[in-house]
Amino acid sequence: MLTAERQVLAPPRTPPRRRRRPWPTIALFLTPALVLFGLLVLAPIVVAGYASLFTWNGFGVPTQFAGLENFRRLLADEVFAGDLRRTLLLVGLSLVIQLPISLALAMLLHQPLRGRRAYRMVFFAPYVLSEVVTAVLFTMIFSPNQGLANHVTRLIGLGDLGAIWLADTDTVMYTLFLVISWKYFGFHTLLYLAARQGIPTELHDAAASDGASPWQAFRHITLPLLGPTIRISVFLSILGTVQLFDMVWVLTGGGPIRSSETLAVTMFQEGFKRYHVGYASAISMTIFGISLVFGLLYQRFVLRRDLEGALTTMGGRR
Repeated sequence: MLTAERQVLAPPRTPPRRRRRPWPTIALFLTPALVLFGLLVLAPIVVAGYASLFTWNGFGVPTQFAGLENFRRLLADEVFAGDLRRTLLLVGLSLVIQLPISLALAMLLHQPLRGRRAYRMVFFAPYVLSEVVTAVLFTMIFSPNQGLANHVTRLIGLGDLGAIWLADTDTVMYTLFLVISWKYFGFHTLLYLAARQGIPTELHDAAASDGASPWQAFRHITLPLLGPTIRISVFLSILGTVQLFDMVWVLTGGGPIRSSETLAVTMFQEGFKRYHVGYASAISMTIFGISLVFGLLYQRFVLRRDLEGALTTMGGRR
């Protein structure tokens, strides 16, 4: 009887609700981003690739099909070869000088210095400025007449040496690298500093208790743990150098005698100054190809290994 009463008094079971699939919501949120990506990224790449196959001045519809002639011309062009050499020079200087100095400053700012917050702000301030503003600022500094660089060289007995740094074909690239380093070293310094602060202090305390010197602790503990951040910094530095345009165009315009032209500056000159839009499109596709290949190689051989190491470490901690 009790069992029968319980069956009568028990509420009827409601059928389980069907789980709503999230695909409509996902599509609703992804569609605007995909539309913008298609219009602002994919469409220009397709248009540039199509235009690179024509001899075209940019007016009307391209009709004079040239096939791969623009790319063959590109490979035989001495200006393009010079652009590659100058790009490799900037990349080499960045890897050998700019990034090590940024790493050293990050290690210094990690120490308990008085006023280190102010130092961080001062070092990072140049990165906040746009490339155009930075180029205009250094145009005034390196001005032949009233520039600060010329005044400094006069004070130290070097005459008007500061007036020719941007006008001499032998010094213009090194001066350009100086400006680039001034703007971007703070960014890399903060990257390294943030990564250094993420290293547990217990590791260095244990190394010190075992008798390790500060250099040994840096070499065997700090530097390996900073490896992923250093590799990201190298990746960003190389890609930024390959695509460098704004600062060079405002500061030197590619001169003197095309001795400071980069790939992007040559592309702009050919497309918007000489109206060789088909040839300029071939240069743009070459820049895109270099960046794409380098990015894919980085993802295949560097980023995947760093991510696998991070996941292994997290799994080990659990």
